Amino acid sequence: MMFRLEKTDEATKARAGVLSTPHGDIQTPVFMPVGTQGTVKAVSPQELKDLGAQIILGNTYHLYLRPGDHLIRDAGGLHRFISWTSPILTDSGGYQVFSLANLNKVNGDGVRFQSHLDGSYHTFTPETVVDIQRNLASDIMMVLDECSPYPCTYETAMKANDRTMRWAERCLDRFNQTDPPAAHPQTIFGIVQGSTYEPIRRVSAERLVELGFGGYAIGGLAVGEPKPAMLEMTDLCTELLPKERPRYLMGVGKPEDIVDAVALGVDMFDCVIPTRNGRNGTVYTRKGRLVIKGQSFERDFSPVDETCGCFTCRHFSRAYLRHLFQAEEILGLRLATIHNLYFYIDLMKEARQAICEGRFTEWKQQFYQEYQYNHETVHP
Repeated sequence: MMFRLEKTDEATKARAGVLSTPHGDIQTPVFMPVGTQGTVKAVSPQELKDLGAQIILGNTYHLYLRPGDHLIRDAGGLHRFISWTSPILTDSGGYQVFSLANLNKVNGDGVRFQSHLDGSYHTFTPETVVDIQRNLASDIMMVLDECSPYPCTYETAMKANDRTMRWAERCLDRFNQTDPPAAHPQTIFGIVQGSTYEPIRRVSAERLVELGFGGYAIGGLAVGEPKPAMLEMTDLCTELLPKERPRYLMGVGKPEDIVDAVALGVDMFDCVIPTRNGRNGTVYTRKGRLVIKGQSFERDFSPVDETCGCFTCRHFSRAYLRHLFQAEEILGLRLATIHNLYFYIDLMKEARQAICEGRFTEWKQQFYQEYQYNHETVHP
């Protein structure tokens, strides 16, 4: 994998680059739709390509439990199994182990957990997580990490980060000692942790840079901390991480959060918000989000977003989408999901173009003026 910076904004830290992988180039900044179980819910791979998706995510925890990483390996890897020819990033599953599984027992070797599916017991170590992702044959894999809850004490955050650093070193060792089972190379990203504590984040970033990863993720944010704290920690991390490597802010987030983070020098984003909220009747427009199931849209025959060129907005009205949700028709959640993914993907395309043309600050200000959101947000 190679990362090439093309342009950096003069007034902010926003940057445009190209991330080259065995399954194609990714133009950054980029939003990555979440396909946790080998599918982005409610949309097909071809629809994702039509929407402009360049890369999607899979999750090691879920794919390990079902259908199993060995089955996916025998199918020729995750790309072939799900019929997706573009890049794939797989998360390590650490977040799911700590948030979904019951009866977790963490020790220096790894974490033993109980499956949320059938109650069976399993163990993830740094080595097994790398082995599983080798079987999945993703383009980018993530290290096993421990995400501190928010709020937590300094001691708790420091302890979790110390463990994350030891696991990162072991993941990298295992990665270097093994070969991908598929016919293409893989790369591995480290994950900066440390909750909202600057000294811990600083130690975490500096240690990971010393180890030398193909890219770096900023984890443990957007978990309930105040918005200013999220932006402060993101800003700190992008200052410490090498400019010649891609930076990935995990699990973020709302459109305004992503625009804020682009201005701070983040290249890659993922979040379930556009798909999960779409399935529940919330759609995103350049003027803010709409709960399309509301009574006020019953006779609204305008598109979801008049400025949007997606399939949903070109063919259907707000009134029709509301009707589909009221009637509990599957098409409603599909159309809302398609629109939201287009909105997020197109937002990053616009940001990239603005960076390349030297007008990112003006573009960002226009976005803030048009988009209605929680006005307690603090912008960089």
